[in-house]
Amino acid sequence: MEKVGKKYVVSGVCCSTEEGVLRKCLDTSLGPGAYTFNLATSELAVQENLDGERVVHHVREAGFTARPVEGGPRREGFWERHRQGVIAGISALLLLAALALEKIGNMEATARFLLLASMLIGGWDIFRRALKALRNRVLDMNFLMAVAVTGAVLIGKWEEGAAVIVLFALSLMLESYSLMRTRRAVRSLMDFSPEMADVIRDGMEVAVPARGVTPGELLMIRPGQRIPLDGLVETGMSGVVETMITGESTPVEKVPGSLVYAGSINDRGTLTVRVTRIFEDTTLARIVNLIEQAQQQRAPVQSFVDRFAAIYTPAVLAIALAVAVVPPLVLGQPFIDWLYRALVMLVIACPCALVISTPVTIVSALTNAARRGMLIKGGKHLETLSTVRSIAFDKTGTLTEGKPRVTDIIPLNSLSREELLEIVAAIEHRSEHHLASAVLEEAARAGVDFTRQILEEFRAIPGKGVMARIGGKIYYLGNRRLCEDLEFCNGHVRERLEQLAREGKTTIVLGKDHEALCIVAVRDTARHTSRDMVSDLRRLGVSHMVMLSGDHATAVGQLAGEVGIEHQGAEMLPEEKMNAIRDLRGRYGSVAMVGDGINDAPALAAASVGIAMGSNGTDTALETADVVLMRDDLSMLPLLLRLSRKTMAVVRQNIAFALAVKLIFLVLSVAGVATLWMAVLADDGAALLVILNGLRLLSFKR
Repeated sequence: MEKVGKKYVVSGVCCSTEEGVLRKCLDTSLGPGAYTFNLATSELAVQENLDGERVVHHVREAGFTARPVEGGPRREGFWERHRQGVIAGISALLLLAALALEKIGNMEATARFLLLASMLIGGWDIFRRALKALRNRVLDMNFLMAVAVTGAVLIGKWEEGAAVIVLFALSLMLESYSLMRTRRAVRSLMDFSPEMADVIRDGMEVAVPARGVTPGELLMIRPGQRIPLDGLVETGMSGVVETMITGESTPVEKVPGSLVYAGSINDRGTLTVRVTRIFEDTTLARIVNLIEQAQQQRAPVQSFVDRFAAIYTPAVLAIALAVAVVPPLVLGQPFIDWLYRALVMLVIACPCALVISTPVTIVSALTNAARRGMLIKGGKHLETLSTVRSIAFDKTGTLTEGKPRVTDIIPLNSLSREELLEIVAAIEHRSEHHLASAVLEEAARAGVDFTRQILEEFRAIPGKGVMARIGGKIYYLGNRRLCEDLEFCNGHVRERLEQLAREGKTTIVLGKDHEALCIVAVRDTARHTSRDMVSDLRRLGVSHMVMLSGDHATAVGQLAGEVGIEHQGAEMLPEEKMNAIRDLRGRYGSVAMVGDGINDAPALAAASVGIAMGSNGTDTALETADVVLMRDDLSMLPLLLRLSRKTMAVVRQNIAFALAVKLIFLVLSVAGVATLWMAVLADDGAALLVILNGLRLLSFKR
């Protein structure tokens, strides 16, 4: 779809059969690629060039109503929130009054009038949408209910016809309130970025729309204020609550140079913040975008249920027709009796309970995860996670703290330690490698000014290191594999590298002209949560875990032993990690990959589910991954698996319950035991129960 120009909230679409009516109408009028529609949140997004009045008109043509979402969700009025309840209440009161009048003699005509009024008021939307569905050649629940009620009236069952309408209207009211809770939960994630920002311009503090602030401008953030844009702290110290970004409620200390996110709350100190991203590109905006995309992606089980419903409804209709016709014609049974049984089957043919439960359950789980700092980019990834039995981990920044420190700088020629550190820091200043920050921190501690070294050329050598030209001289900085390739590793260098490796240190070598100039040794420590996380995953039935790293074998083996991972691969290039993941998929089926760096992107893409550590993860890893952990806390990983498994368990419960209810009432209707009002009560009661069961995932915590 082209760039989204406007969003609308569509009222009245409560199951995928009604969604089918809407889509069929919009496909014809706007085109299949001109819009997207989310059933669980009732949001319609259309292309930028489409006229708003035209969109609203075509939605109305399908039998529904649409209102634009102006600058975010607006507060709905009483009628919008309670319309269905008011209609159901009036219809129910008219039915009760009619039943009371029937007990009084000579009041039958008045009672019939009240029953008709009850059916018209409660069923006006139902009959109107039924006509739209018939015009679009779609057998939706409104059409089935309209036929059942009309048939009941024709055979003299006025009370039952009115009871069907009232019960159906009441169920729509309860479903509306249940779905409203889901929609509010989703939209609450998208309403935390302030519209206004206090900007310092020409020495004066000015309140301006946050959308009009450009990168480089300075914001004033006072205690208790919500931060409007991403930026770097210029002055001041404070704790900042980043719950909306990471799910962590404890304030994070911010000092000059620290990154702050839009939507976060400044706790106690005053900060000035240099803006780094425009309003539409903040981390919070990207999270919102990921959630919106996730809602559009259907889980395989969702598609299966919809395909099943598409077969089930016509099949039951055919059986109902046979029930109405065959016994009277073949066996000479009373036509009215078997027609009534067929009408009961029409009510049972409505697939609402079956199809609405799955999207509500999945959106509830996605929303819960997002609240906790786990962004899952669609229901299909949530479903795949529930089947994962093998997980591969990157080493540095994933299982380790990702904050390595330089332990050794070993000169190998006449240059001093400070001169070598200056060259290495100048090169690493341009690098995205995880060791770069350690080198730059060491340069700062040593008071080395690396900015005097001007890089004339810089090129990454994936999986090995970098090449840089400084002052006309070409330098290479990288791991042992690069050292071997460029023939820097003579016996002495190799001996020192092996000694440092035995100490569990990671090494990089600086060289030029086929000569090694120095060795820099760095050490990282395992996250304190890594070992507990591995144990927790084993208890969850993850039978195979492996560490894949570009680091040397000794450091990898040492860390693997610390955290309890038995299998590991060392000195691996990005394509080797990717091939390892493909091999694991061949052996174990569903495989997850957890990583954070640019070297992990191919492996993340190759995995059944790619999981990126978001706080320190590169943009490439975040875009490639299927799941993003916004907080660098590995204890979230077992929670993620538990949530996915609980979600699929609830989906299976809902499907089994809905099918069981329908099967029971199909049998009862053929046997002549079930009545129309019993059937609609059972069907709509089942729909409400499965929705409420799915909504439980909004509060899932274990």
